[in-house]
Amino acid sequence: MKRYWVLAALLFCSGVIAAERGPALPDYPAEQVAPRTYVIHGPVGYPTAENQGFMNNPAFVLTAVGVVVIDPGSSVQSGEMVLRQIRRLTDKKVLAVLNTHVHGDHWLGNQAFREADPAVAIYGHPNMIAGIAAGVGDSWVANMEQLTAGATRGTRVVGPNTAVQDGDQVEVGGITFRFRHFGIAHSSSDLMIEVPQEDVLFLADNATNRRVIRMDDGKFSGNIATLEAAMQLKAKVLVPGHGKTGDWTLVREYRDYLADLKAAVKKYYDEGLADFEMKPRVAADLARFADWPGFDDELGKHISLALLEIEEELF
Repeated sequence: MKRYWVLAALLFCSGVIAAERGPALPDYPAEQVAPRTYVIHGPVGYPTAENQGFMNNPAFVLTAVGVVVIDPGSSVQSGEMVLRQIRRLTDKKVLAVLNTHVHGDHWLGNQAFREADPAVAIYGHPNMIAGIAAGVGDSWVANMEQLTAGATRGTRVVGPNTAVQDGDQVEVGGITFRFRHFGIAHSSSDLMIEVPQEDVLFLADNATNRRVIRMDDGKFSGNIATLEAAMQLKAKVLVPGHGKTGDWTLVREYRDYLADLKAAVKKYYDEGLADFEMKPRVAADLARFADWPGFDDELGKHISLALLEIEEELF
């Protein structure tokens, strides 16, 4: 009888442990976009049970001495999937993880790399580190689990342990990773990452490829200015936070969306319209962006946020 209860207890505990962990994320292919740079292009959409919260573009660079990972995704399962794709190409150690900003769909996968190597260096902007200390990461963990019906369960907050700012750089195996921060854009913690030897620029969520995303933590004017500053940098391969890797066309298109929206809101604000009154007119003015995923979902919020920004600038 005693042996039975011991066995039952072990099975119960195993069931509890299993229940606390969401399912593995299916493999997504790592696409080579430069000689040593690979991007795993995630689905374009919001976190759901179907995509298990995977929606960004994790990337990695294979250097002579080890691997550097950029934005390993929204969950421990995402990070583990990225690590599996790395292992298909190399058995070299992951030496660094670079986080572009505070939104958890980009960095909660850090956990997988810290579990694989407790000493791995994780880099992020000071504002990101401060935001996580204030509880932003915990909110993202809870929201992702809810939105994915538990698919991301088991994920915990593992933030950067090394702060970097504009102009800082990390050298790994003869490859330079240079951080660019031009102020508040998509958020206050955005880091674009230049890899000059690869002619690659990681844009973070400062630009997407034909995808409209949230601006709750950003500034339209700052995002526009950041993209115009980025266009002075030298790169041929542009990796957005969401959507396919491309060239400078995607940067110009996203800059135009932000600028055209703010200009339209200013025009109708000057005519005395409230945000809900101007929405159909703004939608008509921005018709060329209407087929972008997220346009219908985000337009109303973007109008309200742009309106608040315009009023702040006036007063």
